[in-house]
Parts: sequence; C-alpha cells; structure tokens
Amino acid sequence: MTRLHLVRHGPTHAKSMVGWSDLPADLSDTVAIARLSTFLPETATVISSDLIRATATADAIQGARPRLPHDPRLRELNFGDWELRRFQQIEAEDPEGIRAFWETPGSNRAPGGESWNDLRARADAAIDALISRLAGGELIVVAHFGLILTQVQRALGIDAETAFGHRIDNLSVTEIHCEASRWHAERINHIP
Repeated sequence: MTRLHLVRHGPTHAKSMVGWSDLPADLSDTVAIARLSTFLPETATVISSDLIRATATADAIQGARPRLPHDPRLRELNFGDWELRRFQQIEAEDPEGIRAFWETPGSNRAPGGESWNDLRARADAAIDALISRLAGGELIVVAHFGLILTQVQRALGIDAETAFGHRIDNLSVTEIHCEASRWHAERINHIP
C-alpha cells in the first residue's frame, strides 16, 4: 500500500484566482508548520509542485526526510486569462462562463486555461508515476487546492462538482491510500 499525504501549501493571502502565478506563501506561523511537520511520517519522501508557495512549504516541513525534485505536473489549475483576477471582475465580463466553470466543472475552462478534466488527467498521471516509483511507501506531496481535490475525487469515486464541496485549508493534510488500484481517503483536510 502507498500512503499519500497531500499537503496544501501555506497561504498566499491573494484575493484573486491564483493558478500558475508564482506567488510566495506566508510561512510565518511557525507553530502550525512545526505541528504539521511533526504530524507527517518521518520516513516519508517529500515532493512538491515547482511553484514557490509549494516549494517553500515543502522546505519548511521537510526536516530529515528525503526529497524528490519539484514537479510542474503538480501545479494548480491554470486559470489562463482569468489568472490573478477577482471573481467579480470576471463575472462582470463573462457571467455565464465563470458560473459554468465553477458550478459544472469538467470540460469548462477559462480562456487560455485548463478545464477540471485537464487538471485531473495531469494530476492522475503525476500521482500514478509517483506511486509506481515509490510503491508501498509513504509520500508527502505539497501541492494546491485543485490538485488535492482531484485526488479526493478519485479516492471517493465522486464527480467534480461533489469534490468541490470539500474544503482544503492551507497547511492541511489529506491522506489517501492506494493499494492494487483501489483508492481510499483516510482523512480529508486534517489540520494537525
């Protein structure tokens, strides 16, 4: 069995749609970071998205754990032309498009961006490759809200709209087990 500990990066405090923009995380809550690091298995291998908010969070919790190179396939959803824009701004220009994007995720995408299905395919391929590489091990994946939700969707066998109903807080852990292609969500959005 492979155990995935999916950690959402520290907060950016951005009030806009942040996907591939490389905004830093606020890691000033050293008590929360220490609790998170202590909660995670000491022998697990750490990997993160290549965006600075994830790499810095991985640095903060790594300790003596082994580390794999950053993986761009673990990035957040690409919001394309909506990147770093507020929901209200986009809604004023394209109310139907933004509502469809959030209310019926799947093939809807921001102009120049990814759909939920695109993200899910990218995330599944990245996680599958990691599981194949570290079969039977423990892996800490420091990533993003959307990427973590794709794996919640996968583990629970639910649709994207239902997956969006789950909360994934910054510095939370979502633990998913995979054994012989069977997926199980052990905990979702756990704050140590």
